Amino acid sequence: MMAKYVTNDKRELSRFAVVVSKKVYKSAVKRNRIRRRIYEIIRLYIAKSNSEKVVDVMISVYSPEVLDLSSSKLEKEVVGLLKQAGL
Repeated sequence: MMAKYVTNDKRELSRFAVVVSKKVYKSAVKRNRIRRRIYEIIRLYIAKSNSEKVVDVMISVYSPEVLDLSSSKLEKEVVGLLKQAGL
């Protein structure tokens, strides 16, 4: 996975996007399952953090192995990306 982020002073809240291309999985069901898992981790992490910084974050998934990762490993990966973004 990779995260790109940029600060956005024009907004009050941070925005997030999760991109899973068809190259990862042809099946929309599997791509959406990956997205939902990552969005849930983001939602829980943002609820815990009290960051003043407002950023736009895009997380790109490049590996089909993300679907089979355990919840704890996936959470470590996503939280690591969010920490790099300064959230």
